[in-house]
Amino acid sequence: MALSWKLVVDSTHAPGLADFWAAALGYEVEDPGPLIGHLLAAGRIGEEAVAEHRGRRIFRGYAAIRHPEDPFDETSGVGRGRRILFQEVPERKAGKNRLHLDVHSEPGGLDGLVSRLEGLGAVRVREVDEGPAGHWWVMRDPEGNEFCVA
Repeated sequence: MALSWKLVVDSTHAPGLADFWAAALGYEVEDPGPLIGHLLAAGRIGEEAVAEHRGRRIFRGYAAIRHPEDPFDETSGVGRGRRILFQEVPERKAGKNRLHLDVHSEPGGLDGLVSRLEGLGAVRVREVDEGPAGHWWVMRDPEGNEFCVA
């Protein structure tokens, strides 16, 4: 039986990084507002567990994005498919990522995609050209996490 999973990314500012990756991938930022309202009303969490970002209530230190075509729970806002959760941790990124995303452009659209990602806050690190094996860019997101654009 296949298992469900989500990718979890450590961050120093989860909502901001979720905004970047949602825009980069065309994903939706999850809205946990209805779930937060329910948990607050039931006394299961206190206001200290809640923050606000872009006019929405969020769980302090967490933000998630999901593919817009995948199913999600309407009560919690949690995606049931392709999903990335960003969680805040006290330490900053140190060293090279051992796991990263590869973002693929449409045929002939590499330069446009790289420019769009730079406009969102990504930074080019280096260009890779391996002849017949391909051509791509290594980039960093706003918190320094490496990813490839091919």
